[in-house]
Amino acid sequence: MARHIEVVGQDPSLRHWGIAKGLYDTVDKSLKIHSLSVLEPVLPTGKQVRQNSLDLETAVQLTVGAVDAARDSNATFVEVPVGSQSARAMASYGVCVGVLGAMRGGGIAFFEVTPTEVKVAAVGYANAKKREMISWAMKAHPEANWPMYKKNGVMLVSEAQAEHMADAIGAIYAGIKGNSFQQMLALRQ
Repeated sequence: MARHIEVVGQDPSLRHWGIAKGLYDTVDKSLKIHSLSVLEPVLPTGKQVRQNSLDLETAVQLTVGAVDAARDSNATFVEVPVGSQSARAMASYGVCVGVLGAMRGGGIAFFEVTPTEVKVAAVGYANAKKREMISWAMKAHPEANWPMYKKNGVMLVSEAQAEHMADAIGAIYAGIKGNSFQQMLALRQ
């Protein structure tokens, strides 16, 4: 088996789907992140567009982007979302799970991780806040292309995008620790 394998982490979201791509060293168990991005669907505007049409277009764009991101990886890890309490949030959940189903149905395999597993793998506890996840990920992977901007002469991270990127990195860490991935590595050796 190759010492270095391409890995991808994904943090599904209706408006900001986080993607982290990296290289995992199977010998020294290290990870280098070489690409961070966020899929942000571009939708038509106007009152004549029905919400279900917007949701369908969102699903198409997310599916294309998520499949493209995972296509050349040796292992993809996805933080599979859990249900929600509001009707609109539940619609978002449905679109995200539908995209993941389309990926699997299209032959793109991935390892599932839970939001709790992601937080525990990253910062060590299940109730980590967004800023804690961002801080952990930026400290662990300063080599990554974090979305930065300058304000009053100070460089700041764009939290709206970075939170999803950090969760995508966390998905990789959670997945690497998982039994399924470890069994796959053992079989490849």
